[in-house]
This record gives sequence, structure tokens and C-alpha cells, in this order.
Amino acid sequence: MLFKNAIIYRDDFTFHKGDLAVDNGIFTDSSTAGETVDLQGKYVIPGLIDIHFHGNSGADFSDGNYEGLLRIARYQLQNGITSFSPASMTLPEENIRAAFDTAIRLRKEKPDQASVIRGITMEGPFFNAEKKGAQNADYLKLPDFDFFSRLNKTAEGLIKIACVAPELPGALDFIEKTSRICTVSVAHTTATYAQAKAGFDTGARHVTHLFNAMPPLAHREPGVVGAAAENPSVTAELITDGIHLHPSAVRISFMLFSAGRIVLVSDSMMACGMSNGSYMLGGQKVTVDGRRATLADGTIAGSATNLFDCMRTAISFDIKPEDAIRAATLNPARVIGADKEVGSITSGKVADFVVCNKDWSIDAVYSGGKRVVPQ
Repeated sequence: MLFKNAIIYRDDFTFHKGDLAVDNGIFTDSSTAGETVDLQGKYVIPGLIDIHFHGNSGADFSDGNYEGLLRIARYQLQNGITSFSPASMTLPEENIRAAFDTAIRLRKEKPDQASVIRGITMEGPFFNAEKKGAQNADYLKLPDFDFFSRLNKTAEGLIKIACVAPELPGALDFIEKTSRICTVSVAHTTATYAQAKAGFDTGARHVTHLFNAMPPLAHREPGVVGAAAENPSVTAELITDGIHLHPSAVRISFMLFSAGRIVLVSDSMMACGMSNGSYMLGGQKVTVDGRRATLADGTIAGSATNLFDCMRTAISFDIKPEDAIRAATLNPARVIGADKEVGSITSGKVADFVVCNKDWSIDAVYSGGKRVVPQ
């Protein structure tokens, strides 16, 4: 299959005018077989990859309901997110296990018209209560490698990110062991610069929703932000929904970390794609008004915005489109170890891509070389 007259975001992170070839669901260097599609100068970018979100469409991954997870995956694909790693919440072990069971089922069944699950993000329960955010304090635990190992066995090795507050007792031992298995992310933490640096030196390589649920960057105590920024091996998430971060903080983050180390995430919860009203997140009531989702005490509780719209918002904050796209595609793929399969328009990778109009709205979505939007 050949897509002609496109402006293609290639794996050198720049746009090129030309043609795009796909055979048997894979990007190829050339193609003479099958249909030819004239894209009439539209943009072509890789399918987006959300590695930190909880739900959408009235469903929450942590509910452990397979039909809900399937609804989540189908919404993702309809919105240009062709791969994902859903995040669990701080809950009892049996609840987390039930959610992971649904993830394994989705991976095995590979349903049509659904985004591909490529990992699980274990957000909690190893957090500092002072920075719990919307996590349920009743179920917080000290870092426990055996707890993680039991759940990863349930998940058949699908956990790709495990979150922890590095200042907690036992955290460094947890990081050292877990980092051999998956990416360890610093999250929901009161860590000082020294404590955060110790975590990164021990093996943590990622930061969950930078600036949120952690101390601010200060000139005498740079904290997690400072320790992460100066370590070239560490990537950092940004929630660019227009609520979690000021536009200046987004621009500064790209300057501090460079486009190669920023990962855009949505942190969306079940209200994403729904109307204003009351919803649940990790067993707690959340009120959604516009794009803002909050607990009863006003704490921000995830977002009501999908990753594609977060990417568009980042562009509206004067982030170069090339940088925002990279942060929503190849960078997250690398964090979960999926970059050999997806994340860029590269010969040999799965042909997941989005055709965009000049205003970055979606014209069409292709998954494995098949058009899924519009149906």
C-alpha cells in the first residue's frame, strides 16, 4: 500500500515531503502492491503512546472490568493513541491483581478496533502520604519488592513502569532490584535533591508527572526536578492538559530536559470523553467541570483530556510540533521498551500512524496498516 503526497514525520524527528509505503501492516522502504492513497499534503505522524493514564469513557482500568478496559482501548484508538500502558491506582493487592488480569486478557485476545496494550504502569502503592495526590492513603505501603513481584507474576511480566517515592524506608533496595525488571519512576514524593539523586544513582530512570506531587524546584533545594534534569539517563513526564502545568513550566521543562527526554502523558481518568459530573478514581469521588477533575478538597485528580489533545495543547504552548510529537510517540515507547516495534515511522516497525490536518486535528488513524478512523 502506498500513501502519496504526504508530509511525513520521519525517525530523524523532522518532516519530509514524500510517500509512505506499508506492506502486511509494516512500514517498508517501498511498495508496488495494493492500493494507492493520495494524502494531498496532509501530515503523517506515528501513532501516539500513552504510558500514564487511568481511564476514559466512563471506565477505569483499576476497576478490573474487562468490558471497561476494552471500551478504554477503543476510545484510545479513535483518538490517535495506537498503543498504551494503563496505570493502576493505590488499592488493595487483590484489586490491583484483578485489573492486571484484564490487561493480560486484552493482550491475548487482541480485539479489533482497539489500541494495543504494551505494558502496565504500576502507580502506587509505594508513595509518601504527604504527596499522595488523588491516591488513597488507606492503601499506601512501604516499598515491597515481593509485593511487586507477585503482581508482576500475575501480569505475566507486563509491568513496564513501577513508581516509588525514593525517600521511603527500603526504597533504594526496591529500586535496585526492580530496575533490573522494568523502568522505575520517582513519584508522589517529598524527596530532597540528595534523596532523589540517590534514587537515580541506584537505578530509577523516570519521573512521574514532573512538578506534580513533589516539592518545587528551588534555588537552594532543587529536589526531584533538579536531580532528574541533570541526569541524562532520566526521562520526565508532563501532563499538558492546560490544568496541571502553566505553559511556561512546559516550555522550561523542554529546555531543561531536551525534547529527547520529555514524555507527554494524559493522566486521564474515566471522565475523559464524558460530560461534566461526578466520577470515581481509585475509590474516591471526583468532580469534573470543564477540563478540571478534582477531589472534594480541591486536589487535582487526573485529567479529563486524552493524549492527542495534550499533544495539541503542548503545540499551542509554543512547543515545536516536532518536539511535541516525539514526546508523545518514540520517547514513551522507549520508556516501556516498545521502541523496536512502535514509536516512529521506520522501515520494519508496525504501521501505526495518524494522518493530521494542518491544525493538527485527526483526519485518519491507521493501526497495523489498516484504517480504523474514520470507519
